[in-house]
Amino acid sequence: MSDAVELPGWTHVYSGKVRDLYVPTAALDDDDTWTGDPLRLSRVVLVVATDRVSAYDRVLEPAIPGKGAMLTAITRWWFDQLPEVPNHLAYAEDDRLVVPAVPDSVADRAALCRTLDMFPIECVVRGFLTGGGWKEYEATGAIGGIPLPEGLQNGDRLPAPIYTPAWKAPMGEHDENVSYERTVELVGETVAEQLRELSLEIFEHASVIAETRGLILADTKFEFGADRDTGIVTLADEVLTSDSSRYWDAEAYLTGATPAQRMASFDKQIVRDWLAANWDQGAFEAPPTLPHEIVERTAERYRALFDRLTAGA
Repeated sequence: MSDAVELPGWTHVYSGKVRDLYVPTAALDDDDTWTGDPLRLSRVVLVVATDRVSAYDRVLEPAIPGKGAMLTAITRWWFDQLPEVPNHLAYAEDDRLVVPAVPDSVADRAALCRTLDMFPIECVVRGFLTGGGWKEYEATGAIGGIPLPEGLQNGDRLPAPIYTPAWKAPMGEHDENVSYERTVELVGETVAEQLRELSLEIFEHASVIAETRGLILADTKFEFGADRDTGIVTLADEVLTSDSSRYWDAEAYLTGATPAQRMASFDKQIVRDWLAANWDQGAFEAPPTLPHEIVERTAERYRALFDRLTAGA
């Protein structure tokens, strides 16, 4: 899967579906053996967002041009809008850090981050009924064990945003929706409460900002970790991007003639829809190559969100 490039002063240690991780080469010594946990090797890690696109747990070809740079820029923009929320960005001018320069070749899609002890919780917040939440509501009248009023329709605004966490499964396994009580068992009551409160507060603040740009933030997911020096709960990973959030155009939501028009999202839904119609998702069958038109239309949706959010920034 990995197409990670070599970066002077940095050693590639891990590739996910869409991101590559590097640690300073100087942090490695002859006794360090790769065990699958790059974060133990250094105080910092360089997170490089690629243009790779994934769907249904598979990495697809070709990539979406410019995607990595746009997602990195959006995350940084949102961090600037959330100055009261600790985040994982590190800065080379920090006297405690001695790190190589971030190469120009990846500067627009790379983030220098402090290493955290990550919590195994995906903090999902939903403000509208859609996606997997809609399917669960149809079947049970609730989402994540939280009962909702009868008679809601796909796309309806919820009475108030709800927190529906998931357990982040080990690599190769699927994440699992869990109850809040289960998160208490996983991380303790104090941290579980902090994760819930922070997630809801950030979502509500971000929703107001999105509305000023003619956007609806339907749902999103956050990840947090503990600062290794202070223990402070810290926002990490990508934040409020097209890959972690569902945004709708506010005007289209009010005037669209069909659900597809009302809830057209600024993300890779075009890719998912095309795959659903052209691939049976067999476990051992490689996904088909994405047509040029699908790649271009998806890139346009990513670009549209980037432009709408950061206009004038």
